[in-house]
Amino acid sequence: MPALLDGKVVVVSGVGAGLGRSVAVRGALAGARVVLAARTESRLTEVADEIRELGGTALSVPTDLTDDASVTNLAESALAEFGVVDAVVHNAFVQPPHERLLDTEFESVRRGMDINLLAALNLTRKLAPALEKSEGSVVMINSMVLRNQLPNFGAYRVMKAGLLALARSLSVELGPMGVRVNSVAPGYIWAERVQRMMEKQAEERGVDPSVVYDEIAAGTDLRRLPEPDDIANAVLFLASDLARAITGQCLDVNCGHAHH
Repeated sequence: MPALLDGKVVVVSGVGAGLGRSVAVRGALAGARVVLAARTESRLTEVADEIRELGGTALSVPTDLTDDASVTNLAESALAEFGVVDAVVHNAFVQPPHERLLDTEFESVRRGMDINLLAALNLTRKLAPALEKSEGSVVMINSMVLRNQLPNFGAYRVMKAGLLALARSLSVELGPMGVRVNSVAPGYIWAERVQRMMEKQAEERGVDPSVVYDEIAAGTDLRRLPEPDDIANAVLFLASDLARAITGQCLDVNCGHAHH
């Protein structure tokens, strides 16, 4: 049986140390040739080197996803190198202020929209002709914030709700061209950002970080938090031909922290 993404070209935006890296590396292990996009070139180089050491193929394209010319360069560079794009994974995001939506600086909401919502639309538009040729797939990383009622996530919830609507709308528009568009909504991802958050909370309370972890994990059915590879596995499934009849859907990957 061939690898899940054998020979396919997958563009991953927002490649960093956490989920973006995991999607890229596991995509390469699944047989894909991976195009890495992010602002920070050193991160791209690190992940690309890791992929090559594993015997995979990677192209790094430093990209400002809020700049139209930079996004055009990303799309053109991927096609110039490989001649085809089979899938694009939208992982780029910026964390909005953790405060009431009524108190959040309006311009910070607008800036957040640029990367958390509009960047996914722009990159998909640039790659739509290539995706139509390959009958490819788009996967957008969403969030459990869609499902919960936690306070002070108002701006983020608005952005992610918009991203879900975008994915559904693009599924309607690209579906007749053979292109699938889906979303993956993680909960807390047990990686650096969440680990730092729990360490800070533990320090403030004078307890071990494991206490905070266990308290949060108690809210999940599996009593644990998903790791980046767990989310990446779902992303790569949706990008693959195994999901050829799945489009317009949002797959929650949160160890049962919320049901949908």
